[in-house]
Amino acid sequence: MPLDPQIAAMLDVMAQANLPPMSEGTPEQARQAFERGTVGLRNPATLAQVRAVEDGTLPGPAVPLRYRTYRPDVDGSVPTLVFFHGGGFVIGDIETHDDQARLICRDAGVVVVSVDYRLAPEAKFPEPFEDCVAALQWAADHIDTLGGDPQRLAVGGDSAGGNLAAAVALASRESGPRLAAQYLIYPGIDFALEADYPSRLENAEGYFLTADELHWFRAHYLRDEADAVDPRASILLTKDLTGAPPAVIATAEFDPLRDEGAAYAKALVDAGVDVRYHNFDGLIHGFFAFGAFSAGASAAVRELNESFRDLIG
Repeated sequence: MPLDPQIAAMLDVMAQANLPPMSEGTPEQARQAFERGTVGLRNPATLAQVRAVEDGTLPGPAVPLRYRTYRPDVDGSVPTLVFFHGGGFVIGDIETHDDQARLICRDAGVVVVSVDYRLAPEAKFPEPFEDCVAALQWAADHIDTLGGDPQRLAVGGDSAGGNLAAAVALASRESGPRLAAQYLIYPGIDFALEADYPSRLENAEGYFLTADELHWFRAHYLRDEADAVDPRASILLTKDLTGAPPAVIATAEFDPLRDEGAAYAKALVDAGVDVRYHNFDGLIHGFFAFGAFSAGASAAVRELNESFRDLIG
């Protein structure tokens, strides 16, 4: 399929701005640029409407963690999704991903708990993972004041957040709490540099997320090469996926992470896990945030949220 024409136009505008590559700057510069490109361009009039939004802090393993709770306009108990934002483990927060959390809350009819885990390089692997484990346990302990249904607790996230959600979902098999679902949006699943994924070569340049940026994020997040083969980071290296929670997994045709996301979907299916896998032709990494620019991206977001809603009941 050709690149979605509205996405192509958006990429052309970004190219004409002639901004320096993220991979040539510092984490702080990247964070500021990401905030300008998300929060700075947000139109409050177009935000998905939810019943209530509340901010708070929860106890992390090292420092308190900020979170934001979104409540759908639904009476009675509903599922709860603990959501981890994307950004390569280096950038992003609950502000940059406010749009995504609102859309999931509204369309899927779930309480969303969006979590600010610690970022690299200040907090390298496995510290963000440990923050997310703690956040999930906190949500389980407070389920009565969140969605109210302990049988419908899920984790999810986009990109790096999808990696963290997948890792936390597997860890919960032994440590708890029991999860009803996982929602993985174009997740990064494999840190191996030598991995033979055609999508990493086909989509290395020109489609928003570049190969140089992937290496830049990797260098900031991992402490050493031993981390790259730790199954909590490279989820595909997990030897036994039996008992993982049912999953909705999304990938995009022009995303360098496409093939590893597809590989994880297949690995889960092979382990007997219920998987709803969606690959979207014509779209790029990050499409979940591009609904305002692309009708195709907007339709994909609706399809995914409806799929998650159907899975978690």
